[in-house]
Amino acid sequence: MRLIDYTRMEWNGRSHFMSVASTAKRRILVDYARGARSLKRGGGLQRVSLDSVELGTEERAELLIVVDDALVRLKDVNARLAQVVECRFFGGMTEEETADALGVSLRTAKRDWARAKSWLHKEIATDT
Repeated sequence: MRLIDYTRMEWNGRSHFMSVASTAKRRILVDYARGARSLKRGGGLQRVSLDSVELGTEERAELLIVVDDALVRLKDVNARLAQVVECRFFGGMTEEETADALGVSLRTAKRDWARAKSWLHKEIATDT
């Protein structure tokens, strides 16, 4: 439903749509997680790899919020790294799709994903 606001937007291909959809998915998932947390349904944080997290479950609501908060801070440090995380983590895009969506080389997308994961792991570790 959140993509309805984007109906007047001119899409520059599939990768552009997927990038915008990743941002919308992030907002939807974080809103859900915040709602679940406010109902005291979250909790039980576990240290997991960003590559293997399954989003949308109530058990992971707190983790999702922590990741989102860290992602907001990452955007202040390096906006492109935050976009890579949105595409990969929230959008489920491959490295190739992410590179295409952001207009960077595959090698840059891979390097940015590695840097973003490392930064987020450190940031999340200090939050927990």
